[in-house]
Amino acid sequence: MQIFSTFETTGFLELAITTLEKKGIKKENIFAVPLDIRTEERKLFDSLHRSDGTTLIDIGMALATAFSVIAASIGFKLAWGPIYWGLIGAAGGFLVGLLIRLFIEKVVRKRKRLLKGIHSEIIVIIECEETQAEAVEAILWDNFAIGVAKVK
Repeated sequence: MQIFSTFETTGFLELAITTLEKKGIKKENIFAVPLDIRTEERKLFDSLHRSDGTTLIDIGMALATAFSVIAASIGFKLAWGPIYWGLIGAAGGFLVGLLIRLFIEKVVRKRKRLLKGIHSEIIVIIECEETQAEAVEAILWDNFAIGVAKVK
């Protein structure tokens, strides 16, 4: 039976491996692999086949609506009329909203994305007998494994 688990790089990983060796798991049956952490920056614009669930046009659409209504109502008094000024207001509002959203994604959310959450850094694979599986799993959870899976 194989047991897979993920850990952060901490002293608890070493404690877990030492405890497993004391429980009778041989060193040859414990395999730890460090994961490569993403170094390239995430893409800002979505493609047809990949989306991260965030949109860049939501604020732009709201501001386009508001600016077009305001510009159209003012446009009754201006030379080009309400239709042209409504379209100009919609385009201006959309661009302002798009710039606001780009600033939020590039500056504000980038900091949060880097600091947020627990990250798996090491995968530990343990080969053991089925009778030892529950004890091995308990040891891994006691030493703050991020996730554990068993395969027969």
